Amino acid sequence: MSRNPTTPARRAPGTPRRALLAAAGAIALLAGTAAPARAQGQTQGQTLTMGISAPPASIDPHYYTLTPSIMLSHHIFDTLVKRDENARLVPGLAESWRAVDPTTWEFRLREGITFHNGAPLTAEDVAYSLKRVPTVQSPSSFAVYTRAITGIEVVDARTLRLKTAAPYPLLPSDVAAIFILPRGLGENVASASFNSPQVAVGTGPFRFVAYAPNDRVTLQRHDGYWGSKPEWEKVDYRIITNAGSRVAALLSGDVAMIDNVPTQDLARMRKDDRVNVVEGTSLRLIFLGLDTSREGDTPDITGPNGEKLGKNPLQDRRVREALSIAINREAIASRVMEGSSIPAGQFMPQGAFGYDPGIPVPRFDPERARKLLAEAGYPNGFTITLRGPNDRYVNDGQIIQVVAQMWTRIGIKTTVDAQPLATLIGRLNRFDSSAYLLGWSNSTGEPSTSLRAVLGTRSQERGLGLSNFGRYSNPAMDDITARGLLSLDDAEREKLMQEAMRSAMQETGIIPIHTQKSIWALKRGLTYIPRVDEMTLATEVRTTR
Repeated sequence: MSRNPTTPARRAPGTPRRALLAAAGAIALLAGTAAPARAQGQTQGQTLTMGISAPPASIDPHYYTLTPSIMLSHHIFDTLVKRDENARLVPGLAESWRAVDPTTWEFRLREGITFHNGAPLTAEDVAYSLKRVPTVQSPSSFAVYTRAITGIEVVDARTLRLKTAAPYPLLPSDVAAIFILPRGLGENVASASFNSPQVAVGTGPFRFVAYAPNDRVTLQRHDGYWGSKPEWEKVDYRIITNAGSRVAALLSGDVAMIDNVPTQDLARMRKDDRVNVVEGTSLRLIFLGLDTSREGDTPDITGPNGEKLGKNPLQDRRVREALSIAINREAIASRVMEGSSIPAGQFMPQGAFGYDPGIPVPRFDPERARKLLAEAGYPNGFTITLRGPNDRYVNDGQIIQVVAQMWTRIGIKTTVDAQPLATLIGRLNRFDSSAYLLGWSNSTGEPSTSLRAVLGTRSQERGLGLSNFGRYSNPAMDDITARGLLSLDDAEREKLMQEAMRSAMQETGIIPIHTQKSIWALKRGLTYIPRVDEMTLATEVRTTR
């Protein structure tokens, strides 16, 4: 048994700390030649059976910015730029990229890459994929990553240039989120069509074979893959949402690895010689979102006796602060999470790019919370329903139950509605909730995605706030974020990102709870390279013999 704790890299913003236009005005990140397949453990017919805790929303890699979907997509599809286990940018389908001028990025594709159907990869396929993204009807669109692109120029079969309206240093980071499809799929291919292996065609290490929704995905190794070949000829990607069932499946030998090890089993499994536990700090914040947009009644809040209030208490910053400091984050981390989380007061964990040491973790202070409620005009509190998933994040259902108890102790009568994430997201997309628990992973290694998608003033036109279901709006923060996204200097950009996050946290735009740790368990003889983005990838599972 081994444990491999990791922490996020200090610098993973996607652009080195120096002027992007130095010398010839370019940054080139050159790839080495593709590594040969590993001989060790590479046995014909070898199958890796994985127990995965959450199902993908779709096989379509452009449908939904949901980690379980993105995680599966990384097996089948590729991106121009990839991220390593510490969220650093590394070459993917593009062997190099550079800034040609302040508003033009050039990407040079590797030579000789083919899709699973045999079609050669060209710059036209990349252009097709980037143009498709904003056309896909999505609960949370990938368009936030293509919004900065104002022009696409195919220079030749292997060269693509992307134009932006202004200097945009994070473009290589953004395109690392966009999976590349063959243009032969056509202009109007529907997301549902990707359940077919004739449509779910990528350049990734595995071919898509079949999908049984909420049950399993079957994958076959792509022996023509351009990169390092996986050890596994086949992957049985089983979806086991029940934590106890995942553990039982591992211990019985039904699966070879599981993700999201339940905290109540962690101590026992660390001592079990049949199991290898792998741990690492993630970039995922678990937080509470609040309806701050409505001036009148909000759906899930009434007075202490169930009466209509005629106004929304959550618009008052004092009420939001009271809800935040009523939460004992240390108790949740130690008792509910069994030490598998770190109390948080902002989106980025300590040591990551954009983390601001000046933003404190809110101190548990129920007495002050009651005073703030009284100052805001709610000396007798009010009644609220706290909603959240019970099948997505570690101990998510337990967390909202504990938060409800803590809120009730300061005079806010709280009931809980725990439901599958798919059901919750439908409600949130209708803005039919007053308070809800969600998680967000800044898997780009810097805070711009949370500042834009979760905290940004919701605007389809600007591609902001697409995961901001409480419709929090802070124009000053939006402006600071926008200025940060224009800066070609890492130090200046980090300072502006910190300032933007500080502005939102001072207003309690959302209520951070904790940063999750990622924990995997594998059968003896296997190990895994832990990733800060929490993803479970068959390509990173290794035999240890």
